[in-house]
Amino acid sequence: MDLSVNFAGLKLKNPVITASGTFGYGVELEQFGALSTLGGIVVKGLSLLPRQGNPSPRVAETPCGMLNAVGLQNIGVEAFVRDKLPLLPWRETAVIANLYAHSADEFAQLAGILAGEEGIAALEVNISCPNVKEGGAAFGQDPVQAAAVTRAVCSKAGTKPVIVKLSPNVTDIRIIARAVEDAGAHALSLINTITGMAVDIRTRKPLLGNVTGGLSGPAIHPVALRMVHEACQAVSIPIIGLGGIVSAEDALEFILVGAHAVQVGTGSFTRSDFAFRLVKKMEKMVARLGIADWEEFRGRLCTG
Repeated sequence: MDLSVNFAGLKLKNPVITASGTFGYGVELEQFGALSTLGGIVVKGLSLLPRQGNPSPRVAETPCGMLNAVGLQNIGVEAFVRDKLPLLPWRETAVIANLYAHSADEFAQLAGILAGEEGIAALEVNISCPNVKEGGAAFGQDPVQAAAVTRAVCSKAGTKPVIVKLSPNVTDIRIIARAVEDAGAHALSLINTITGMAVDIRTRKPLLGNVTGGLSGPAIHPVALRMVHEACQAVSIPIIGLGGIVSAEDALEFILVGAHAVQVGTGSFTRSDFAFRLVKKMEKMVARLGIADWEEFRGRLCTG
């Protein structure tokens, strides 16, 4: 079967995309596989100016997952465009920029800078990071703020599709999904990490320097699957599903409930070549299941 996917104006050779913050800027992991074999690469979150991120320790292992509180450390958008983007195979694989800012105006500025870059296929708007004190998840928890950020980015994005990354730390994901769709988003990605914490009873200290962080990995997969299913029922724009993918079966579950593509994150921490291996495993699993076309499988969950 041809694994290629069309959504929001993008043509991907397969539905496997790397999640922001888990794959560096892309060039760091090219020693483990050919970047051109991936459906897409979402680069490390970019801000207008460089960010130092949170104090260490930044990562803590948990049962069936991990907590992270990196705090969106990055080199800034201008340095990325100058130093990193030219090294990526953007003519062969979609390079998606992940945007982080403190206000709707800052988000718009970022979009304006990246709108003219030929090597950027789309913009992913991070309104859902739980690991920073300024903005972060707050935008993604309020439909009014989420819509305001979406409109601001869309106004400056030019021809770039705008993907809004949603937070799971909400009462009803459908409300936020509809709000950003109505504000002009071309696609959604969900879920981001779930806010959590871990402590050491011997030292009586938190395991993360930021105290709390984002929980990811297999532990959150059932929550992510449920939210993607709900969002797919609530909006008409395409959705990228992510959360706890550690196998081809996990990835296909997201597509079965309606997602057009998937993002892999924590899996790349367990194996640096995970995303590359997943593409091959999905090819085999699709053949084993006898799936001839994505349209006969996507969203075909039998609930009756």
